[in-house]
Formats: sequence, C-alpha cells, structure tokens
Amino acid sequence: MLLYALAVAGGAAAYVPFLTILLPLKVTDMSGMQDVQLLAYIAFAGAIFASLANVAFGWLSDLTKSRRGWIVAGLAGSSALLILSREVNEPVALIVLICAWQCMLNMMLAPLAAWGGDCVPDAQKGILGGLLSFSPAMGAMTGAFVTIPGLAGPDARLELVALIVAALVLPVVMFGRARPMPELTRPVQEAQAAVRPFLQTRSAVARMWIARLLIQIAEAALFAYLLFWFRSIDGAFKDNDTAILFGAVLLAGVPLALWLGRWSDLHQRPILPLLFGAMGIALGLLIMAAAQDLSLAIAGYVVFGLASSVFLALHSSQTLRVLPKPQNRGRDLGMFNLTNTTPSLIMPWLTLALVPVFGFGALFIALAVLAVAAGLILLSLVERK
Repeated sequence: MLLYALAVAGGAAAYVPFLTILLPLKVTDMSGMQDVQLLAYIAFAGAIFASLANVAFGWLSDLTKSRRGWIVAGLAGSSALLILSREVNEPVALIVLICAWQCMLNMMLAPLAAWGGDCVPDAQKGILGGLLSFSPAMGAMTGAFVTIPGLAGPDARLELVALIVAALVLPVVMFGRARPMPELTRPVQEAQAAVRPFLQTRSAVARMWIARLLIQIAEAALFAYLLFWFRSIDGAFKDNDTAILFGAVLLAGVPLALWLGRWSDLHQRPILPLLFGAMGIALGLLIMAAAQDLSLAIAGYVVFGLASSVFLALHSSQTLRVLPKPQNRGRDLGMFNLTNTTPSLIMPWLTLALVPVFGFGALFIALAVLAVAAGLILLSLVERK
C-alpha cells in the first residue's frame, strides 16, 4: 500500500505543478494580456478530454483485465507530451497538446485508481484513504521544489517534473508485487448485485457521488479564489503566504487522515469520518464567512482545509468499497472522476452570481449549505450501513 500511495502521489505531481504554475507561466509568455482567456480555453477543453479519457481508459483496463500496461504507457505518453510542450508556441497547438496530454495522463491515472480496488481489501480501505491524503501534498511540494530560484530553467523544470513522476510511479509497477484478490475482482451479475450490502447498491453509489460533487464545488471555489479573499481582508497578504498556508494545511491533514482512516477500519465505520469531514468543511466555511480579520480568516481556512483533505482522501478509498461490480471498477471510477472536473464548470457562475453583489461571505455561506447537504446525504448511509 505504501508503494501504491507513492504512485498516486506521483499522479498528483504529474499535473499539479504543470497546471498551476508551469503552464500559466508559459501561457503568459505566449499571450501576454490575453493569458487569462487562453488559460480559460485550455482549462475548459482539458477538463472535457480528461473526463472522457478517464472513463475510457478505466473501462479499457477493465476489459483487458490489466492495469500495469496502461499505467506505464500513460506515464510514458504524458511525460513525453509534457516535455514536448516547451516546443509549442502557438495557442491552438498548445490547446491540442494539452488535450492529448490529458488523455495520456488519464491513461495512467484511471487504471491506477482502479488497481487499488483490485488489491486492497475493504478492511484496509480506511488506512488506504489516509495514505492517499499525501497525494495533494506531494503535488504542492513538487511545484514548490521545481520552482526553487536557480534550480532549473523553464524547460528543465518540465524534465524535472517528468523524472519525479517516474520515480514515484514506477516502483509500484516494478516492485509492488500486488496481486488481485479473488473476492475483490470476481465478476458480479445484476441478480447478485441486487442482494449485496446496502453500501454497494446503486442508491448508495449515487449518494456517494452527489456528496463528493457538492464538496468538490466548495473545494474548487476556495482553490481558485483563496488569494483574492485573503487580500480582500488584508491587502498585505502575498501569494507566497497563500502557498505556504495551503501546503502546511495539506501536510497537517496527512496524519489526521491516517488516524481517522485507521479508526474507521478498526471500528468498521467507513462512512462516519466522511460525515465528520463534511460537517467540518461547513464549520470552516461559516467561520470564514464571519471573519473580519486575518487571524480568524486563517483559522477558518485551516478548519476547512483539514476537513476537506480528510474527506476527499477517505472518500476516494471508500468509493472502492461501494462500487457493486468489480468487472466495471475502472469505468465506474471514471464516472466518479466527473466530480473532480464538473465543479470547474459550475463554480465560476456561482461565484459571479454572489461575490460582486453580496461579497465572499455570501459565497462561503452558500458553500457551507452544500457541505451540510453532503453531510445529510452521508448520514443516510451511516444509518443504513
């Protein structure tokens, strides 16, 4: 599981530094004042291709009953396209390359996600979720590392990212010795699925999907507008201050997620930590909505950030528990991946509708309502576990 968690962290290292730092810098060099518009086009097209590719390659890995080959091919293809991006200097060509890169990246990510469901028993899904909480922290740390002043130039940074990703992903492929467990991979037919435990019914799957979507909308809004909000409270708050706070909260969430994941395994309560996480997210957002000074604002974000990192990590692992048909695990996880991409299409309109008229406080209250709704949905699963 340690090597597997390291590989998933490598997946985050493959896209977080590129999408949040290296690509925006390249777009600014290419387009100047038109950088925001070009980035919007890239984000929209990339999200569509990422969503489709994740479902498609997850499904293909189901059909071929092989995960390793797809992971290695996706790693090679995404790394090659990442390095090739330094040669592209036209907006249309860059959009096409990013779409192709998203396809190759998800050729690696989709089978990798499903592989955990093939090899980690339900009794260890909680601790797996705790280990997965290291993934976003690794993405943030990789971005900070490759942008250390004087370490590498713009082109060399891309090569450095590719090397880091390979170093994180390849060990589980080469040395993991993971073997699918028959009880986790045995095909299940419709008649069998109808009599499986409640957490593996279509109703439970739908509730888990909706709950994650609601939380991801809040997460996407904070990710996009956190710096703007801090500066609205204290104009002296810098982008580097935001990066440090963001990374510190992600790292602090790792031991908390590990402890709660282990607790959920020992007490056989897989959904209860998710319920606590959703309520913690709502509490953090309400504190942020009420904040009038920087100290309270930071405190609210810390509560939000810890709760959301725990929720998303443990939700990812417990999703492997609720999917009713092992033979479609990769495809179904691709459908869950839509909860990661769809919020990017919803969040801007919600923000534009609330912030210009009512301020960030109204946005945070609306997001808190979504988090409470997610908690109520999960409460129904706790009662029926």
